[in-house]
Amino acid sequence: MTPHTADHTDVRATNLAAVLGHLRADAPCSRAAIATGTGLNKATVTSIVADLITRRLARETEQTQNHVGRPATLLVLDGSAYAAIGMEVGLRGLTAIAYDSAGGQLLRWHRSGPGVGATPAKTIAALAALARRAISAVHASGRDVLGLTVGVPALVDRDGTVVLAAGLGWRDVPLRQDLVTALGRPAFPVMVDNDANLGALAEHRYGAFAGTADLIQLSGDTGVGAGVISDGRPLRGGHGYAGEIGHLRIQPDGPLCGCGRRGCLEAMASLPAILARLDQADGPETDPQLRTDQLVRRAEDGDTATLKTLTEVGGLLGQGISVLVDLLDPELVVLGGSYAALGRWLAPAIEQELTDGALVAVNGRCQVVVSAFGHDAPSIGAVARSLDRLDSGHLPAPPVHPQP
Repeated sequence: MTPHTADHTDVRATNLAAVLGHLRADAPCSRAAIATGTGLNKATVTSIVADLITRRLARETEQTQNHVGRPATLLVLDGSAYAAIGMEVGLRGLTAIAYDSAGGQLLRWHRSGPGVGATPAKTIAALAALARRAISAVHASGRDVLGLTVGVPALVDRDGTVVLAAGLGWRDVPLRQDLVTALGRPAFPVMVDNDANLGALAEHRYGAFAGTADLIQLSGDTGVGAGVISDGRPLRGGHGYAGEIGHLRIQPDGPLCGCGRRGCLEAMASLPAILARLDQADGPETDPQLRTDQLVRRAEDGDTATLKTLTEVGGLLGQGISVLVDLLDPELVVLGGSYAALGRWLAPAIEQELTDGALVAVNGRCQVVVSAFGHDAPSIGAVARSLDRLDSGHLPAPPVHPQP
């Protein structure tokens, strides 16, 4: 690769990221406090803040900070001009969430279907219809869209193509390209990512342990996926496939997986696999959240078969997690989605397997915790992906939609 020399644009983006990061963490704060906290000189901070105010990304408050000399006007983030949209395609239907650029939630919608068995074309049409509604709602609020990201329980390459979504029955679906076309090639970025990757982003940005530099988020509503934050950044790998723990073969002679092989972790420990082991795979309820609630009630009632199955599944998950823990040395493993609701029964077996099988997890150096986001984590993480782009110093064009 040809070495890249930082130019003025790179330096400006780095400085913008530093100022936005300080505002997000410590607002309300003064320009002087930003300069002190970031190490930038006051002239640079003054210039950047003026740009942020012009773009309605920051604003002055009526508060002032009293100190020796002239009172300092305090600054906060301004969410009035832009918003990010996060969406998810899952077994339980389609979800859309939007946050403004200051982190305030604007909308949260869920619609059932099209569901498993629907053609990719039908699902994309429904996804595009929901996306258009969300875009219209953002524009009606006087905001422009920073970006739209879709989470899918799938192997997703860097171009946004769904290479394999075993739980949905999809292979080689150009989801990003088809969605961009369906939306009329919008000016804002449209991205597609694995749902576990986005769940990890949600935990890193908004979770109970936000800011943890090294964490793994595990989800299993459709398949089994692991999102990885390493040294404060998403770990994606050379082709975008990092964290695909679901197709780790635990038992070569185990049940058939949707990928065509036998004994994969997701064929044995995903929510559909748990239901199949308990003879509930063909039940009338298809929403993973409602099915999970049924499992929780059975476990709370002390149902022997349910408790035995959850303990065994926890052990299987622990075997897969042990591999990741030894490879990546995380501080935290977060159980998301259905695993979060079932965490009190899964976690003991996972922790025991880590103690027995993971070298770097000894002495409590890796903690297993339960997510507070439930099934919304991928959509929240999808929002976070667009806001992370903003926070890295990639500013959008000046807003064009007037406030209502």
